[in-house]
Parts: sequence; structure tokens; C-alpha cells
Amino acid sequence: MSDKETSKKENWEKDLIENLALDSLKERRRARRWGIFFKILTFGYIGIFIYLAMPDNFDFGPSDTNKSHVAIVKLNGLIAPAQGVAADTVIKGLNKAFKNKGTKAVILKINSPGGSPVQSSYIQKEINRLKNKYKNIPIYTVVGDVCASGGYYVASATDKIFVNESSIIGSIGVLMNGFGFSEALTNLGIERRLLISGEHKDILDPFSPMSDFDKNYAKKLLTNLHENFIEAVKEGRGDRLSNTDIIFSGLFWPGKEAIDLGLADQIGNVGYVTREVIGIEKIIDFTETEDPLERLVNRLGASIAQTFAQLTGLSLSPRM
Repeated sequence: MSDKETSKKENWEKDLIENLALDSLKERRRARRWGIFFKILTFGYIGIFIYLAMPDNFDFGPSDTNKSHVAIVKLNGLIAPAQGVAADTVIKGLNKAFKNKGTKAVILKINSPGGSPVQSSYIQKEINRLKNKYKNIPIYTVVGDVCASGGYYVASATDKIFVNESSIIGSIGVLMNGFGFSEALTNLGIERRLLISGEHKDILDPFSPMSDFDKNYAKKLLTNLHENFIEAVKEGRGDRLSNTDIIFSGLFWPGKEAIDLGLADQIGNVGYVTREVIGIEKIIDFTETEDPLERLVNRLGASIAQTFAQLTGLSLSPRM
């Protein structure tokens, strides 16, 4: 082999090695860049998760909650575990608000059409307990768009209820709704096979005709729940209520009419209450947010109750 051919072969091998080395270096750089990207993405997801799980009233800096302030706790949406605002979440916020040394008054800001009678009752009873324990701290309700049914159940326990002229107030009643498909099955030629243990285990079954016993038993249940609701409202509102049974008929009214009926006290928003009623403009939000893991557990634990509620339509929500 001539010197020229040898030199050419050596150059070819050298170029091949250099190209392989450059490709390897490029691959390492590419892998490093992708590694940095995925690390940033991972930290971003973690940051978002922490932010979403963080309470609304979390403070990164030095706390000044010991200074005089008005504590606000928000109740927005359906009052129900797992799929709405759970009583435990609202109660946690209320307790933190009342226990804080700087709290001079508490505002419960409600925008709710109602929900579970049990969850509403839990919050109402806790408000009464806190009022008795912290007698020098008043608690006021400020209503947004709607404070009806279970939402009003809660509000009735507070010292005063402030509304907007267009707020919807009332719906003091209980409903149970659903559908009956027994004739539809017959017309479609479908045979229903239902086995039960317990004479009335199939009560309110939507695929069976409603018997007189079913109807009377359901009405008795609703009457019992309604009486509890009425008793709670009378306990909270007292002599402020107008002497008319229409208040407890399940109807609802705009803000001004609700004041005339004694279901509310004054027209006013959060700013008005803090400045003109309480006399303190500093507001600190003590609203609790449900922990994501706790929400998952509640969803699993409440699945049976939700299924029953969906089948029977039992709720303290207004028909609007």
C-alpha cells in the first residue's frame, strides 16, 4: 500500500472517530437538556400541587393576625361532603377565626342554594356553640346571590343577616324527588327481578309502583326533617320573624322582601358590615380548603350516601 493510500485510510478512520465522538457529545447534551426539562416539569407539578393544597389564609411572611381584624369565612356552593362544601371544612375555618386573639367579629359569607340537611345542621350547631363560648365576638352573615334552604339553615344561627336587594333568601323546606319507571318496563316487555330481605327494603324503588305505605312513610320523614329546620330557624331568628306560616312553605324571596318577613336584617355587603357595623376595616380570610387526600377519602366514604340521595332526591335545596 502506498503512502498516499495509507494516509487516506488514516484520515478516514480519524474522521469516523471524530464524528462518533461528536455524535456522542451531542447525544449527551441532548439527554442533559431533556433531563433538565423533566426536572423543571416535575418541580412545576409539585409546586402547583402544593399551591392547590395550601389553605387560602396561608401566610408566607410574619403573621399579624394578633392585630384587631374582622375574620371572614366563606361558604360557597352546595353544602355536601365530597361533591360540595363539607361541614368539617367550614367548621375548621370558623374555629380558627373565633380562636384568633385579634378577631373582633366574624363574617360568614354565604352563597349557597342548600344541600345536605345533616351537613347544614352540623354547621348551625357549631355556630351556636361558638357564640356561647365567645360571647364578645359577634358573627354576621353576608349573603351573595343566594342563601336558601340548607344555606339559610346555617345563616339563621348568626347574629344578623345582611343581603343584597337581589339576593334570594328562604326556601325553608325539604324535598324528595325521583322518577317512576314501572309502566315503562311493562310497555317495553322488561321483567324486573328484585330480591329483598326485609319487608320494606325496596321502599321508593323507582322500578316498582309507589304504595300508600311508601308515600306516607316518605311524607313522615320529610315532615320530621322540616320540623327540625323550622325549629332551628325559630331558635336563631326569634321574634324577628313575621307571624305568618308562608315563611316555612318552601317559598323564597328577594332581599328586601326577606327583610320585611324577618328572614334577614339589613341591606349590606362585606365592606358595609366591616366599616359601618363593626368599625374595623382590616379583614383576614380564615376560609379552609379541603385537603386533596381528605377529599378523596370523603368521596369514597360518602359514595353510598350520595347514591341514596340521588335515587331519592332528598335534599334541602330549593326548587328553582
